[in-house]
Amino acid sequence: MINILIVDDQKHIRDGLQAMLRQFPLQPGHIYSAANGIEALELLRQHDIQLVITDIRMPDMDGLELMAQTSQERLTVDYLIISGYSDFAYAQKAIGLGAKGYLLKPVKREDLQASVEHVWQEIETRRSLSSSLEQLSRLAREADRKELRMYMQGAAGDETWIAETEQQNTELWRSYRLCLLREELWINQPGASSSHSIESIAYRVYGRQGCICLQHRPYLILAVDAAVDPDVFPAALAAEQVEVITAMTGPQQGLRSLPGSYTQGVELYRHSFLFPEKRCLLPRHIERLEQQWELPYEELYALFQLTGTKNSGSIAQGISGLFHKDVLQRYHIRYTQQLCRAVVQMMEEYERVIRPYMGEEALDLQCLRNLFDYPGIRDYIQALQQQLLRLNQFYYDYKCSYRSSQDLNEAIRFIHENYHKPLDLAMVSNHVSLNYAYFSNQFKKNIGKGFAEYLRDVRLDKARRLLAETDQRILEIASMVGYESYKSFTRAFREAMNMQPTEYRLLTRRKLEREEDYRDNHDFEVRST
Repeated sequence: MINILIVDDQKHIRDGLQAMLRQFPLQPGHIYSAANGIEALELLRQHDIQLVITDIRMPDMDGLELMAQTSQERLTVDYLIISGYSDFAYAQKAIGLGAKGYLLKPVKREDLQASVEHVWQEIETRRSLSSSLEQLSRLAREADRKELRMYMQGAAGDETWIAETEQQNTELWRSYRLCLLREELWINQPGASSSHSIESIAYRVYGRQGCICLQHRPYLILAVDAAVDPDVFPAALAAEQVEVITAMTGPQQGLRSLPGSYTQGVELYRHSFLFPEKRCLLPRHIERLEQQWELPYEELYALFQLTGTKNSGSIAQGISGLFHKDVLQRYHIRYTQQLCRAVVQMMEEYERVIRPYMGEEALDLQCLRNLFDYPGIRDYIQALQQQLLRLNQFYYDYKCSYRSSQDLNEAIRFIHENYHKPLDLAMVSNHVSLNYAYFSNQFKKNIGKGFAEYLRDVRLDKARRLLAETDQRILEIASMVGYESYKSFTRAFREAMNMQPTEYRLLTRRKLEREEDYRDNHDFEVRST
């Protein structure tokens, strides 16, 4: 669809042309009209108009002057000229200025329709070609950015590629900084990411030649002109009310320094979790952080001694004290990461003790593995407190359930000490001197499952650990956990785990190998930094 402007000093001609245009199968969007070139020029400046149908001879500014002026102002528009036989020389000049055609007065409906449709088709063809070229250009830019991102993250780049890439933006790569930006969002906060609006602000600050976007996710990474004061970009973001924290490396020279700059930038980005009050984190802000420390194990042990009590407030305060910002901001970010791992490991140990009694309830400790999965450290601490308080409640409920029944506690202890022997409900009820039926009822009421199911779960929990941690044959493991035959063990294991013991061992071994590879790579990255 196109917009059309009719220019003629005679109103009845303007109205007549407009009426004919309204009758054509191809309907234009808007039809504007002007009595002379001056009015027409003002409309062209104000509106998106693709086609002008104009008379040549008009007062004040004729059609030829209008064409010349729009060309001078670089207004993109096509022209159809209306002229009489006596004005043919003017029409020729108009064609020379780029008019798409001319119509003789009086204008015939079929001539006007054919001319307009011809120009319309040209406009649509140009639009399609422009769109295709823009798409090709965009795909080329994305391919270039992908190569740069891979090189930045450690992929090999040959000398020819490095030289050619530097030539595409010589001034920037001569002296640049890397900016890693993360928005200040809270968990469950509504609203879409504004990475593209951040990028547009960056282009406004640094110019198109002074800024390259290297990555959008999981956080925005820009290479920007190092000559610009590092405070300017954060100030521009603040002025636009974009809540974002920027980690900005020191000045870098040459594309070959990009991988090292990325490593420095990631380290700065991680430290931004410790300093949320700093809108822009620079290398000087972390250069004096202590690199040696001892984790506060005594405070950790004291905190976990409260587990299973009514001191939930003290537990929450204990976590807040361990993760107090005045402590964390003294050390390199690795201190915080190690502290997180230590807390999670202790929670795992405590959970393992009561796991057989938890039924379908469980802690979500997996969500606490990585501090940087959270928008900020406050969100991580909140999640940590929540899981620790849940663990405390589980322990409290567990203690309350069995504190009043020494006989049941003794039965549980007896099962855990003798699960590897032939064991049945009668033997356990006799051990605690309780009636068989009464003991069976109390056991299911307090434990939440029958004796046979509980014994199976204890045995299979031990079996899973042996499968994962030892090279014992499955037949030997079956005997070690109290099963009389390989067949009965594999049947029970398959019913509970929906897989064979051999499959479980293979899966756990693969998982352990992946975790070891990850730890080795992570330790290598830490040593490299």
